Amino acid sequence: MFNNDLISSARSKLVITFGPVPSRRLGLSLGVNNIPPKHCTYSCIYCQIGKTIHIDIRRKEFYDPRRVVEEVVRKAEETRPEIVTFVPDGEPTLDLHLKEEIRGIKDVLDIPVAVITNSSLLFLREVRETLSLADVVSVKVDAVTKSIWKLVNRPHPKLDLDKILMGLLEFSSSFSGRLLTETMLVRGINDGEGEAEKVGSFVSKLNPDTSYIAIPIRPPAEPWVEPPDEETLSTYYLTFKEASGVNAELLTGYEGLGFKVAEDPEEYLKATTAVHPVRLDFARTFLRRKGIDPDEVIKRLVENGVLSIVEYRGREFLVKRLPRKEIRVEG
Repeated sequence: MFNNDLISSARSKLVITFGPVPSRRLGLSLGVNNIPPKHCTYSCIYCQIGKTIHIDIRRKEFYDPRRVVEEVVRKAEETRPEIVTFVPDGEPTLDLHLKEEIRGIKDVLDIPVAVITNSSLLFLREVRETLSLADVVSVKVDAVTKSIWKLVNRPHPKLDLDKILMGLLEFSSSFSGRLLTETMLVRGINDGEGEAEKVGSFVSKLNPDTSYIAIPIRPPAEPWVEPPDEETLSTYYLTFKEASGVNAELLTGYEGLGFKVAEDPEEYLKATTAVHPVRLDFARTFLRRKGIDPDEVIKRLVENGVLSIVEYRGREFLVKRLPRKEIRVEG
């Protein structure tokens, strides 16, 4: 039975869908907001939605699943997205009716369905079974060291990291869809080389399609939160990639239509460094093959604050200059 008072209240306030918006991870994505702000199992220090109002681990009904499906179908037929993504103002797996909603959407629409989760409830069999219905699942792995996990994710006190990691392993071993991982780095908290090696080693067991290393680029829940500097980010990325052996990309800027690769060699170089560091010698060779003076181009990009040169284990890399100035908390 549905809680009619809850559903009635939600009808006047709820905005079920948003977008579609372009996403490098997923394509043109229609977002589904199936959780009211802000019910979550975590209160992450970097969260762009702000501090968690309701920290909870109890799965419950929030909205009438029939209405969620109807809204998604209507909007999808109007806008024709490439994918439907559950990415709400909280943790989507807290929604007791998520399974019904995924099934309902897939029964009507010939469009893939994705869920972006913080992974915290994957120790529950019913959550793993629910997410197995999705075509794409993105799981969060910000840290595998318990003390660091508590600092960055600020979990519900009854959550246990060992159980969450085991749930991730169980889910990945049976999931037949596209699995992604995301790690959000905060300066001085979880961006160390040692944690990079540990997270990479764990992610290797998940064998994801792609792992994304992200930084906070929008106003965070805590005003003191900052992204790591370019050298630290590059070291983390390269250490993670070496430890994991998986396909890894950086998410260091706002996603938009600009994520498509440009034909111009200089634009191509800027687009590529937004995804992963580029060895300086490779960049020079690439530019020379295009008939361009590499020293002139690289010097200009560095002096204009577009790229930085960092050293890692005896080699120099070009990396994208990070947009720290975009992080502001006002009022």
